[in-house]
Amino acid sequence: MSDLASVQIKLYGHVQGVFFRAFTERAAGRLGLTGYVRNLSVEPAVEVWAEGERQRLRALIRYLRGGPQSAKVIKVVTKWSAYSGDYSHFGIKF
Repeated sequence: MSDLASVQIKLYGHVQGVFFRAFTERAAGRLGLTGYVRNLSVEPAVEVWAEGERQRLRALIRYLRGGPQSAKVIKVVTKWSAYSGDYSHFGIKF
């Protein structure tokens, strides 16, 4: 039985306007995760909601810490929760 979970990831730093959402969408797709990524307007951050196997979610978090070449991630905040199955794919929210 796989260990399914959800995680909210907020990434702070120079993360908007540097193709971070597309970078995240590709990474989540390769890992077989579902959910979404979006820029937050209230704070200069990128928010990711992802679901899938816990091991793959941890791999996504590690990958996002580096970000795309033009980004500079200075802070990552994660909040784990139970798997909901609410998402059928991973996409970018605008």
